[in-house]
Amino acid sequence: MRVVNNTHTTHPAKMPPNRISRRRPPPPPSESDEDSLADQETISQADSDDISAAPTQRGSTTPLDEDSEFEDLEDDEEEEDEDDEDVHSTFTDAASKSLDSLVGLKEIGNLASWTVSTAKPGNGVEQLRDEDTSLFWQSDGPQPHHINIHFAKRVKVKRIRMYLDFENDESYTPTKMSVLSGTGFHDLVEVTKLDLERPTGWIEVRLDDVHEDGELRTFLIQVAIHANHQNGKDTHVRGLQIFATEA
Repeated sequence: MRVVNNTHTTHPAKMPPNRISRRRPPPPPSESDEDSLADQETISQADSDDISAAPTQRGSTTPLDEDSEFEDLEDDEEEEDEDDEDVHSTFTDAASKSLDSLVGLKEIGNLASWTVSTAKPGNGVEQLRDEDTSLFWQSDGPQPHHINIHFAKRVKVKRIRMYLDFENDESYTPTKMSVLSGTGFHDLVEVTKLDLERPTGWIEVRLDDVHEDGELRTFLIQVAIHANHQNGKDTHVRGLQIFATEA
Protein backbone atom coordinates (compact mmCIF):
# COMPACT_ATOMS: atom_id res chain seq x y z
CA MET A 1 0.00 0.00 0.00
CA ARG A 2 1.34 3.36 -1.09
CA VAL A 3 1.04 6.18 1.32
CA VAL A 4 0.79 9.59 -0.16
CA ASN A 5 2.11 12.35 2.05
CA ASN A 6 0.06 15.51 1.49
CA THR A 7 2.48 17.58 3.43
CA HIS A 8 4.13 20.08 1.19
CA THR A 9 7.50 21.33 2.00
CA THR A 10 7.96 25.00 1.20
CA HIS A 11 11.42 25.98 0.38
CA PRO A 12 12.28 29.54 1.27
CA ALA A 13 12.61 31.83 -1.67
CA LYS A 14 16.04 32.73 -2.54
CA MET A 15 16.69 36.34 -1.52
CA PRO A 16 18.89 38.32 -3.76
CA PRO A 17 22.16 39.16 -2.24
CA ASN A 18 22.34 42.48 -0.43
CA ARG A 19 23.37 45.26 -2.73
CA ILE A 20 24.84 48.51 -1.54
CA SER A 21 23.48 51.42 -3.60
CA ARG A 22 26.26 53.68 -4.52
CA ARG A 23 25.42 57.03 -6.06
CA ARG A 24 27.80 58.06 -8.68
CA PRO A 25 29.11 61.61 -8.31
CA PRO A 26 27.96 64.00 -11.01
CA PRO A 27 30.42 64.52 -13.78
CA PRO A 28 32.51 67.63 -13.49
CA PRO A 29 31.01 70.64 -15.26
CA SER A 30 32.23 71.43 -18.65
CA GLU A 31 33.68 74.77 -19.61
CA SER A 32 30.37 75.86 -21.21
CA ASP A 33 28.49 75.00 -18.01
CA GLU A 34 30.96 76.98 -15.93
CA ASP A 35 30.46 80.01 -18.18
CA SER A 36 26.69 79.65 -17.88
CA LEU A 37 26.87 79.49 -14.10
CA ALA A 38 29.17 82.48 -14.03
CA ASP A 39 26.72 84.43 -16.19
CA GLN A 40 23.82 83.50 -13.90
CA GLU A 41 25.78 84.62 -10.86
CA THR A 42 26.62 87.88 -12.60
CA ILE A 43 22.97 88.49 -13.52
CA SER A 44 21.79 87.61 -10.00
CA GLN A 45 24.38 89.92 -8.52
CA ALA A 46 23.31 92.74 -10.87
CA ASP A 47 19.64 92.22 -9.98
CA SER A 48 20.43 92.26 -6.28
CA ASP A 49 22.47 95.42 -6.77
CA ASP A 50 19.55 97.07 -8.61
CA ILE A 51 17.07 96.02 -5.93
CA SER A 52 19.30 97.22 -3.11
CA ALA A 53 20.08 100.45 -4.92
CA ALA A 54 16.49 101.30 -5.90
CA PRO A 55 15.19 102.04 -2.39
CA THR A 56 18.29 104.06 -1.68
CA GLN A 57 17.74 106.10 -4.82
CA ARG A 58 14.06 106.66 -4.04
CA GLY A 59 14.86 107.47 -0.48
CA SER A 60 17.50 109.99 -1.49
CA THR A 61 15.54 111.90 -4.14
CA THR A 62 11.92 111.97 -2.93
CA PRO A 63 12.56 113.48 0.51
CA LEU A 64 14.71 116.16 -1.07
CA ASP A 65 11.88 117.09 -3.45
CA GLU A 66 9.36 117.09 -0.59
CA ASP A 67 11.64 119.16 1.59
CA SER A 68 12.06 121.63 -1.26
CA GLU A 69 8.29 121.82 -1.73
CA PHE A 70 7.75 122.27 2.01
CA GLU A 71 10.34 125.03 2.07
CA ASP A 72 8.61 126.79 -0.83
CA LEU A 73 5.22 126.46 0.89
CA GLU A 74 6.68 127.78 4.14
CA ASP A 75 8.21 130.73 2.29
CA ASP A 76 4.86 131.48 0.60
CA GLU A 77 3.02 131.22 3.92
CA GLU A 78 5.55 133.53 5.57
CA GLU A 79 5.12 136.07 2.75
CA GLU A 80 1.32 135.86 3.05
CA ASP A 81 1.57 136.28 6.82
CA GLU A 82 3.80 139.30 6.33
CA ASP A 83 1.32 140.79 3.83
CA ASP A 84 -1.58 140.14 6.21
CA GLU A 85 0.39 141.71 9.04
CA ASP A 86 1.13 144.77 6.89
CA VAL A 87 -2.55 145.18 5.95
CA HIS A 88 -3.67 144.56 9.52
CA SER A 89 -1.05 146.99 10.76
CA THR A 90 -2.27 149.65 8.30
CA PHE A 91 -5.88 149.31 9.41
CA THR A 92 -4.86 149.13 13.06
CA ASP A 93 -2.72 152.26 12.76
CA ALA A 94 -5.51 154.13 10.98
CA ALA A 95 -8.06 153.05 13.59
CA SER A 96 -5.69 153.98 16.42
CA LYS A 97 -5.05 157.43 14.95
CA SER A 98 -8.79 157.94 14.50
CA LEU A 99 -9.48 156.96 18.09
CA ASP A 100 -6.59 159.07 19.35
CA SER A 101 -8.05 162.11 17.60
CA LEU A 102 -11.28 161.67 19.58
CA VAL A 103 -9.64 161.67 22.99
CA GLY A 104 -11.32 164.30 25.18
CA LEU A 105 -14.35 164.58 22.86
CA LYS A 106 -17.95 163.40 23.19
CA GLU A 107 -20.61 162.74 20.56
CA ILE A 108 -23.50 165.23 20.82
CA GLY A 109 -25.62 164.22 17.83
CA ASN A 110 -28.35 162.98 20.17
CA LEU A 111 -28.92 166.61 21.27
CA ALA A 112 -29.97 167.67 17.76
CA SER A 113 -32.94 167.28 15.47
CA TRP A 114 -31.95 165.49 12.22
CA THR A 115 -33.56 165.92 8.81
CA VAL A 116 -32.55 165.08 5.23
CA SER A 117 -33.52 166.61 1.91
CA THR A 118 -34.86 163.30 0.54
CA ALA A 119 -34.68 159.63 1.50
CA LYS A 120 -35.50 156.31 -0.06
CA PRO A 121 -38.01 154.36 2.10
CA GLY A 122 -36.12 152.30 4.69
CA ASN A 123 -32.92 154.32 4.26
CA GLY A 124 -33.46 157.50 6.22
CA VAL A 125 -32.18 159.30 9.31
CA GLU A 126 -32.58 156.23 11.53
CA GLN A 127 -30.17 154.22 9.36
CA LEU A 128 -27.82 157.20 9.07
CA ARG A 129 -27.54 157.49 12.85
CA ASP A 130 -27.30 153.75 13.53
CA GLU A 131 -23.91 152.52 14.76
CA ASP A 132 -24.09 149.65 12.26
CA THR A 133 -22.20 150.91 9.20
CA SER A 134 -23.81 148.25 7.00
CA LEU A 135 -26.90 150.52 7.10
CA PHE A 136 -27.03 153.84 5.24
CA TRP A 137 -29.06 156.87 4.28
CA GLN A 138 -29.89 156.97 0.57
CA SER A 139 -31.13 160.13 -1.06
CA ASP A 140 -34.00 160.03 -3.52
CA GLY A 141 -34.01 163.25 -5.51
CA PRO A 142 -31.95 165.82 -7.41
CA GLN A 143 -28.57 167.09 -6.21
CA PRO A 144 -27.40 168.67 -4.03
CA HIS A 145 -28.46 166.39 -1.20
CA HIS A 146 -28.59 167.77 2.35
CA ILE A 147 -28.28 166.47 5.90
CA ASN A 148 -29.42 169.00 8.53
CA ILE A 149 -28.41 168.84 12.20
CA HIS A 150 -30.36 171.45 14.21
CA PHE A 151 -29.53 172.05 17.88
CA ALA A 152 -31.94 173.67 20.35
CA LYS A 153 -29.13 175.82 21.72
CA ARG A 154 -25.79 176.97 20.43
CA VAL A 155 -23.07 174.33 20.67
CA LYS A 156 -19.32 174.30 20.17
CA VAL A 157 -18.50 171.64 17.58
CA LYS A 158 -14.93 170.37 17.51
CA ARG A 159 -15.09 167.53 15.01
CA ILE A 160 -17.42 166.04 12.38
CA ARG A 161 -17.06 162.43 11.21
CA MET A 162 -18.84 160.58 8.42
CA TYR A 163 -18.59 157.00 7.22
CA LEU A 164 -18.32 156.47 3.45
CA ASP A 165 -17.68 153.17 1.65
CA PHE A 166 -16.58 153.33 -1.97
CA GLU A 167 -15.91 149.57 -2.08
CA ASN A 168 -19.61 148.81 -1.59
CA ASP A 169 -21.33 151.99 -2.81
CA GLU A 170 -19.27 152.96 -5.90
CA SER A 171 -21.38 155.53 -7.83
CA TYR A 172 -23.35 156.33 -4.66
CA THR A 173 -20.16 157.56 -2.98
CA PRO A 174 -19.81 161.34 -2.52
CA THR A 175 -16.81 163.05 -4.12
CA LYS A 176 -17.63 166.75 -3.52
CA MET A 177 -19.11 167.88 -0.24
CA SER A 178 -19.35 171.02 1.86
CA VAL A 179 -20.24 171.88 5.45
CA LEU A 180 -22.36 174.95 6.20
CA SER A 181 -23.19 176.58 9.54
CA GLY A 182 -25.62 179.21 10.86
CA THR A 183 -28.33 180.03 13.33
CA GLY A 184 -30.95 178.82 10.85
CA PHE A 185 -31.51 178.00 7.18
CA HIS A 186 -31.65 181.69 6.26
CA ASP A 187 -28.03 182.51 7.20
CA LEU A 188 -26.07 179.37 6.38
CA VAL A 189 -22.42 180.04 5.56
CA GLU A 190 -20.00 177.57 4.02
CA VAL A 191 -17.40 176.49 6.57
CA THR A 192 -15.29 173.97 4.62
CA LYS A 193 -15.18 171.91 1.42
CA LEU A 194 -14.22 168.30 0.87
CA ASP A 195 -12.89 166.73 -2.33
CA LEU A 196 -12.84 162.96 -1.93
CA GLU A 197 -11.48 160.12 -4.06
CA ARG A 198 -12.73 156.61 -3.30
CA PRO A 199 -13.18 157.22 0.45
CA THR A 200 -13.57 154.14 2.64
CA GLY A 201 -14.12 154.33 6.39
CA TRP A 202 -14.53 157.19 8.81
CA ILE A 203 -13.70 160.56 7.25
CA GLU A 204 -12.86 163.35 9.70
CA VAL A 205 -13.79 166.96 9.05
CA ARG A 206 -11.52 169.11 11.16
CA LEU A 207 -12.66 172.56 12.11
CA ASP A 208 -9.32 173.88 13.40
CA ASP A 209 -9.30 176.85 10.98
CA VAL A 210 -12.88 177.96 11.65
CA HIS A 211 -12.02 179.77 14.87
CA GLU A 212 -8.91 180.46 16.92
CA ASP A 213 -9.79 177.73 19.39
CA GLY A 214 -10.75 175.31 16.58
CA GLU A 215 -14.42 175.13 17.61
CA LEU A 216 -17.47 175.87 15.47
CA ARG A 217 -20.14 177.81 17.41
CA THR A 218 -23.44 177.03 15.77
CA PHE A 219 -27.13 176.18 16.02
CA LEU A 220 -27.39 174.46 12.65
CA ILE A 221 -24.98 172.35 10.64
CA GLN A 222 -25.75 171.35 7.08
CA VAL A 223 -23.76 168.72 5.19
CA ALA A 224 -24.25 169.09 1.43
CA ILE A 225 -23.38 166.48 -1.23
CA HIS A 226 -22.77 168.14 -4.60
CA ALA A 227 -21.39 165.25 -6.69
CA ASN A 228 -20.88 161.50 -6.57
CA HIS A 229 -18.34 159.10 -8.01
CA GLN A 230 -18.98 158.27 -11.70
CA ASN A 231 -21.57 161.08 -11.79
CA GLY A 232 -23.98 159.05 -9.68
CA LYS A 233 -27.31 160.69 -8.90
CA ASP A 234 -28.25 159.51 -5.40
CA THR A 235 -25.85 159.12 -2.52
CA HIS A 236 -25.07 156.83 0.41
CA VAL A 237 -23.80 158.01 3.80
CA ARG A 238 -23.37 155.21 6.35
CA GLY A 239 -22.77 157.28 9.44
CA LEU A 240 -22.50 160.88 10.66
CA GLN A 241 -21.28 162.02 14.07
CA ILE A 242 -20.85 165.41 15.73
CA PHE A 243 -18.26 165.84 18.49
CA ALA A 244 -17.71 168.54 21.09
CA THR A 245 -15.13 168.99 23.81
CA GLU A 246 -16.00 167.23 27.05
CA ALA A 247 -17.05 169.68 29.76
